[in-house]
Amino acid sequence: MKKNRKMTRKKNEKLKYKCVLYDFDGTLADSVPLIILNQQMAYEEVMGHCPRTEEDLRSYIGLPLVDTFAMHDKETAQKLLDSYLRINIELLNKDMIPLFDGVEEELLKLKNMGVMQGIMSAKRRTSLDITLNLKGYSDFFDLLVTKEDTEKHKPDPEPYLYCAKKLGIKPSEMIYVGDAKGDILGAQNAGVDSVFVEWSRMPKEGILELKPTYVIKEMKELSCIISGSEL
Repeated sequence: MKKNRKMTRKKNEKLKYKCVLYDFDGTLADSVPLIILNQQMAYEEVMGHCPRTEEDLRSYIGLPLVDTFAMHDKETAQKLLDSYLRINIELLNKDMIPLFDGVEEELLKLKNMGVMQGIMSAKRRTSLDITLNLKGYSDFFDLLVTKEDTEKHKPDPEPYLYCAKKLGIKPSEMIYVGDAKGDILGAQNAGVDSVFVEWSRMPKEGILELKPTYVIKEMKELSCIISGSEL
């Protein structure tokens, strides 16, 4: 359901970056718990139990879904994938994924500052669209890039470069905001500055070792980075 928001995009040549690209799961939306539940339910449906730990399942979040089940034989992997996708649609339509604090306010502020914004995710487009449409957030974004749009995915640079080409800007003119290793590595591989969100549910030590360009504790810090000002 769309909400009434005042959006007035301004042209501002003094911005440090022209575009902010976001990962979705675990970055804008607190969807990691639901994804793990979804994975566990798929295993229980197909195998009668889930043989994998929550930590193991969590480590695959942000990668293409097919990778999550790739350690099994092809038939089992396909059954798990089919089960996951069916259950996922059911769960998503219940609008069970909250956005993190400050996300809506900062998306609106950046929109009004004249900053292009996009989502670049390894999610399937159908899944992303359900959540964006339920919450009425589609209008914030100039670009949505999902699993179907590129052959390779994070941490490969291809989707980052694809976004830059679609927006008509250089990779150095955008930043990528994410919560996982693949997000930061992919940005570095593409020559894109990266932002790590400290509200990530992923193990932070290994991510911080990658030395992302920026680390933020609150969503509102993004507009300060874009404008080159202090919080």
